[in-house]
Amino acid sequence: MGNDADRYRRYLAGDDNGLIEIIDRYHEGLTLYLNSIVRNICVAEELMQETFIRLAVRKPRFSGRKYFKTWLYCIAKHCAIDYIRKSARVTALPIDNAFQLSDEADIEKQYLKEEQRIELHRAMKRLKTEYAQVLYLMYFEDFDTAEIAGIMKKSKKQIGDLLYRAKKALKSELEKEGFVYEEL
Repeated sequence: MGNDADRYRRYLAGDDNGLIEIIDRYHEGLTLYLNSIVRNICVAEELMQETFIRLAVRKPRFSGRKYFKTWLYCIAKHCAIDYIRKSARVTALPIDNAFQLSDEADIEKQYLKEEQRIELHRAMKRLKTEYAQVLYLMYFEDFDTAEIAGIMKKSKKQIGDLLYRAKKALKSELEKEGFVYEEL
């Protein structure tokens, strides 16, 4: 099966399945990461598509100095920055529209879990953009501080400080609503 860098090299060599496998693996995570930047899920989906279009059309060289995932997220971040520069204003889609309840047997438990996720996302939307980004990359995408530093163009120390302040700000936001998120 191979790793992602191998998949990309296969794509560059003419095997379209390499890119399809990369898209299948990363489209959801990239969309959520981009949403933490632009704060609009519809725009985030378009930017995710733009990221993969850049890979398909421009075929940028992957040097291997970073992990493939880190490199891909840097490309996505640049797509978001380009969008923000071109856009006069960014509107937010209500988080309530992003989550749907399913018809499982234990609907009450699922409902409570979704409410916690919704409140967490609402609280993250009230944070500074870079706080939301660093929290998303660390806890939702499992990047380490070195990888986040590469994506956000900061030092590991700056990321550590930023992460500390972001967690503190998130905890404060959650406590304002009377909510305690146990994983903080």
